[in-house]
Parts: sequence; structure tokens; C-alpha cells
Amino acid sequence: MDGFSIVMTTCADADRAQPIIDALLKDGLAACVQVMPIKSHYIWQGAVQHEDEVLLFIKCVAANFKGIKDLVLSLHDYEVPEIIEVAITDGFEQYLGWVADPK
Repeated sequence: MDGFSIVMTTCADADRAQPIIDALLKDGLAACVQVMPIKSHYIWQGAVQHEDEVLLFIKCVAANFKGIKDLVLSLHDYEVPEIIEVAITDGFEQYLGWVADPK
């Protein structure tokens, strides 16, 4: 089996996340996208920020990372969106088989 990843990105809210989720699934770049509400604390342009956001966990084959990054950048409304890939080093073989071919 090929390598697998979880790609993470944040959005301001679920409504802004939905077009990204729909495109990832429609284009076959992700097998699954999970959305979790979070509270983010960060420094932006020299000031501390505290924002409600949603975190997307995008389950995919690692070879799709560039396509996912390009798609997120094309649809995201943040100036500098978080797009982080975390390698999956091990997992339940049947689940990873589904991630590789969710059809």
C-alpha cells in the first residue's frame, strides 16, 4: 500500500469549510474529512488573537497532498491558511485500504 496522511487545515466556520470539503471529496483527493470545532490562540501581525474555528482532518493517500494543498489554497479565504501534512506510519489495514480506494 502507498503512504497515507492526515492533512489539517482550519476555517473560520463550517459554512466556509463546506466548499473545501465538497471539492476534496468530489475530486477524489480525500476519502474522509472530519470537522471539529476548536478555539485557536495565535499571533497574527504582531497581535494575539483568540478565534473560534473549525479544524478539518483530511484523510488521504500521501500522493494527494499537492492536489489538496492547491485546492485548499484556491478556495480558502485566509491570507495564510494552515495546511499541514502528518504522515500515518501505521493503521488498521482495512481502513487504510478504504482510504486508498473509497469507492
